[in-house]
Amino acid sequence: MPKEKILIVEDEKDLVKLIRYNLEKEQFRVTAARDAETALKMARKSRPDLILLDIMLPKMDGLEFLKTIRPEIEAPIILLSAKRSEVDRILGLKLGADDYMVKPFSIGELQARISGHLRRHQGQTNGDGRKNVSVGGIDMDFERHEILVRGKPAHLAPKEFAILKLLIEANGKVLSRDRLLELIWGHEKDMEIDTRTVDQHIARLRRKLGAESERIMTVPNFGYQIKMR
Repeated sequence: MPKEKILIVEDEKDLVKLIRYNLEKEQFRVTAARDAETALKMARKSRPDLILLDIMLPKMDGLEFLKTIRPEIEAPIILLSAKRSEVDRILGLKLGADDYMVKPFSIGELQARISGHLRRHQGQTNGDGRKNVSVGGIDMDFERHEILVRGKPAHLAPKEFAILKLLIEANGKVLSRDRLLELIWGHEKDMEIDTRTVDQHIARLRRKLGAESERIMTVPNFGYQIKMR
């Protein structure tokens, strides 16, 4: 049975061929675009389950593509780049990427990252069996991966949704940044993700929650909690 749909946005033909070959061996459904404009049309039409995105692309670069498509889809996005600087990695994560891999990388590691992100993204069920929950003006449907803020739909990236879900499931208890990293990103050392990533995702989540943003409270030098009432 075919697995999830993966869109590769990459202008290096040989790399696309290599990635496609190995993913299709695992029964993933793979499509590819060599530029961001084409990729935008493909993503909007086919709604991929995960996107592999090169940063250095002709015309529109990968970061601009990311900024454009992130409000529209919830699929995990993994950046692929020859750039090694921390600044580039942080910028990509701030714009909504879920992961960042530096070229050259091993296909085995890429496949592991893909499987991990798909597993975490699709595992949206509450630990106590609930599928819907309301906190103040926030209504969340864990199964449908939908959220309303004071009756209006909010479009959260997968990690933002996961953070809010974990805070609600904690029922007001404080979750440390390290704990959030462990639960959402897997806290894998080779991912080179630090606690500032949590802060960046919290900042974006607050903006999207609008008038309900004050429910997410910062506990200085530790982490975050949500005001349940």
